[in-house]
Amino acid sequence: MTASLELISHPLCPYVQRAAIVLAEKRVPFERRDIDLADKPDWFIALSPLGRVPVLRTEQGVLFESAVIAEFLDETQAPALHPQDAFARARHRSWIEFASALLTDIARLYNAADAQALDTQRQVLRQRFEQLENALTLGPWFAGAHFSLVDAAFAPVFRYWLAFDRIADFDLFNGLEKLTPWRQALSQRPSVIAAAPADYAERLWQFLARRDSQLARLLGQLDTREPALAPHPST
Repeated sequence: MTASLELISHPLCPYVQRAAIVLAEKRVPFERRDIDLADKPDWFIALSPLGRVPVLRTEQGVLFESAVIAEFLDETQAPALHPQDAFARARHRSWIEFASALLTDIARLYNAADAQALDTQRQVLRQRFEQLENALTLGPWFAGAHFSLVDAAFAPVFRYWLAFDRIADFDLFNGLEKLTPWRQALSQRPSVIAAAPADYAERLWQFLARRDSQLARLLGQLDTREPALAPHPST
């Protein structure tokens, strides 16, 4: 596999970040090409049957969907990020699906129409994070000493708090003694840092502000210069 790999991307897409993290962990050279998902070019529509990013263009053809791309890279490039044991590997796949469900819940949070809906979704997320807390080992990574595809799947989940932590205290991580340091360790991993653009926080801030939601109204009450600050250390 050579630098002819091209990852077709959107700067805010968490699923693209998963693929970029795996590529970086395996030190596979690739080019990244951002598109506007609100105005998809014809060549992208022809490549992506579902019309979504990420898409990985290789010399052999095109792959789409982040889980498929991650599995392909793990099967073809060292080091392996999935466990060798069949049950452990299946369990990891289950938690990757859980991470995808969390991303859906996060979208419901930032799209909540009013304060009551926002609080309802906050409670859903708190319950999800408590479930995740119970699945974690002593760290530093999801399954202990070795960074895995599960870690790559959850890192974009926590990146949303670059903005959320500055808008309100959602009380989602208090008392979660394993999840909190895991979240911190992920934020400091070079592959995770590089998976999103340097201006990700500003882009996310602008994305949230444009929504007709309770979160956007809370954001509107804050100093608009806030996202220019350095990334939040607990994210």
